[in-house]
Order: sequence, then structure tokens, then C-alpha cells
Amino acid sequence: MARYSFRLPDIGEGIAEAEIVAWHVKIGDRIEEDAQLADMMTDKATVEMESPVSGVVIELAGEVGDLIPIGSTLAVIETDGEGVVDEPPADTPAEELIEAETPGAEEVPLPLAGGDRGGPVEPEPAVAETSPPPTPPASGRGEKALASPAVRARAKDLGVDLSQVHAEGDRIRHADLDAFLRYSGGQGYHAPGASRARADEPVKVIGMRRKIAENMAASKRAIPHFTYVEEMDVTALEDMRADLNANRGGRPKLTMLPFLIVAICRTIPQFPMINARYDDEAGVVTRHGAVHLGMATQTDAGLMVPVIRDAQDKNVWQLASEISRLAEAARTGKAKVEELSGSTLTITSLGPLGGIATTPVINRPEVAIIGPNKIVERPVFDGDDIRRAKLMNLSISCDHRVVDGWDAASYVQALKKLIETPVLLFAD
Repeated sequence: MARYSFRLPDIGEGIAEAEIVAWHVKIGDRIEEDAQLADMMTDKATVEMESPVSGVVIELAGEVGDLIPIGSTLAVIETDGEGVVDEPPADTPAEELIEAETPGAEEVPLPLAGGDRGGPVEPEPAVAETSPPPTPPASGRGEKALASPAVRARAKDLGVDLSQVHAEGDRIRHADLDAFLRYSGGQGYHAPGASRARADEPVKVIGMRRKIAENMAASKRAIPHFTYVEEMDVTALEDMRADLNANRGGRPKLTMLPFLIVAICRTIPQFPMINARYDDEAGVVTRHGAVHLGMATQTDAGLMVPVIRDAQDKNVWQLASEISRLAEAARTGKAKVEELSGSTLTITSLGPLGGIATTPVINRPEVAIIGPNKIVERPVFDGDDIRRAKLMNLSISCDHRVVDGWDAASYVQALKKLIETPVLLFAD
């Protein structure tokens, strides 16, 4: 038999390590060539690792959540043949692929998945059983328990059998019912509408959740955030959106987002410091000419940010199609690596959950993030008259090392002018 050592290949430029997010095999499993071995996550995406050989898995380098350096052994597979076959790092000459086994050499096994190193298993200590709390004495009258209608109704709501409740007097009162519940520890009974306590559930922070945690912590740690919020009247824009949707034909339905993206792209040339990335180690701010707009998207795995490339070149219909395509790709895990990186500015929207105002966290190394909030109807003064209006707050968080408060406020006011006069969005 031969032992094949599968080393973690280089899966992206600048990637030094990857996290194990799922094993598709366990020790002792038979795996065929090209079968899925593990899922590894980098800073950019999840990559499927496939076995280059057929054989029996005899060692796995860690458990879910562990970080594995590029070039280190991920798994050892026993194959037909003789000797030790070791897949080397990319720079290892081909003639070094085959190594003869050294008789008598001491083998140091890799840590197995779950941390098992093959040593003796200590028996778990026995857990002493605790006796249930004593039940309260029954009324013992052998007849229907006497109680007022209010007590009976309460006992019924609690699911309490009144024949089990001891009465201090000639009939069961609320105090007797309270004593019964205390005496029994409340086991089996709960107030109507009350929530039952659940067991604590430890959840390991791995995979996408770990990356989100690391990125958000790095952003808040390194970037001095400030947030500016402005209210906008979107009544005219909502009317225009309704008219366009009513006559859209086979084109996608328009939400508020495509209009807001058009407004963002039209105002960026006047405020290039907003559409920028800051390399704080090199001390360089790059003001980008094209708007590659990150779109924060909630998925089952956590928050992902697919990127609308060259958003400034797209109209509202094209933007609506791209938003739908990228959101679906992110939610189904089919987004490509290049679709999840390279953004120059990010927009984050909670849709109908938008709230009154948000303070979004910047998608580092960008310097700004924009967050539209929920649209609400309120009365507003229009001269001496009062009219019904649809209002929306818009938030922008900026990196104060690069963007001054005056610049952020001026940019949002320029956005407001376009949003409140939507015909300007389509004017040359």
C-alpha cells in the first residue's frame, strides 16, 4: 500500500491560509478520484477541494474551523501501490514526488478531525442522576376540587389538574395554586403566552461568520467612522417608479435601488473622495474613475458583498437585472470570486426593515458606505399648505481620515437634489 499526502494548493493570489468549513469524508472512508474532499474558505470565497487519487482516508489535518497554511498536508490517503506518495508545494521538483519509506522511522500522525490522535480514550465520568422535585400533596378529597371560576380558568390556562393541588381551606384559592407551582418547580406548567427557556447552544464561529467578524472588527478598529443622515422627499420618485413599472413590458421590476445607484454615479465626479480606497499601510488613497458598487446582500451563510462592475455605464433597467442576478448568485453560493471583490463604494439596504436611520460599517479598504432607510408617509408643510409625502432617510458612513464631514454632507445634498427631482436622473 502507498500513502498519498494531499497538500493544500495555492488557491488565490496573496492567500497564506484557508479555513476548513466542511469535511465531506471521515477517517476510514473510501474516496474516489475527483470526489469532493473538503470545503476551504479564503478571504474571498469558498473553494471545493477534490481528491486527486482514489483510496482510503487515513488522516485529516484538523477539524471544521481550523486554519490550514497553504502547502501543508490537508489529508493522507492510502492507495494501492508501495512507498509514500506526497503531493509537494508548487515549487517542488517533479523528481522529488516519490519518497522511499524509511524502515524504523518514527511516524508522527497528523491531528485527526475532532482532535483525535489515536490515543486511548478516557471514559467519561458518570453523571449522578438527580431526583425530580417532590410533587405536592393532592387534595385527597376524592371528589371534584372546589374552586372559584377564576381559579379554574387560570388552572386550565396553566394546564394544572386541580385534583393535584392542596387546599389550605375548604376550597382551592389562587394562593394554593401559586404554592403548587412553586412546590413543583413549575415543571410542566407555564403561563399562557409565556416562552419556555431553551438549552444553551454553543455555536462555533467559523466560515463566512468568522470572516464577517474579522472584517467588521478590523474596519471598526482601524477606521474612525462618522455617519451623516439626511431626510429626502421621494414622493415624485416613487410616482415615476410606479409609472415605469406599469409600462415595463418584459423588463425587470424596478425597486428604489437602481434609481439611487444612478444618482450615486451621477454625483461621484464632483466628489471623487467618496469613491475611493485607502491603503493605510502605504499611505495612499486611490480615487477611482469607475464606480464598482458593492451591494451588501444577506444570505443564509451571512452577509456577502457582490459587486456591480462599472455601475456608471448602466441604466435603471440594466441595474435592476444585475442587482437581481448578483443577489441570487450570492444567496445560492454561486457567485464567482471576481464578483465578490474589487468594490470601490458599497450600498447597504434593509428594504422594508430599513428603520429610521442606520450607521453602517465601512467595507474596508473603501472609505464610504451608503444606506437608504425605510420609506414612510408623513404630512409635510408645502408653503402654507400641508400635503402627504413619502419620506426616506439616507445614511452615509465615512472614513474621517480621508473624508471630511463637509464633503460627506455636500455629497448627500447633491444626491438629495437628484432624488427629489428625479427627472434629472435621466437628463444629459
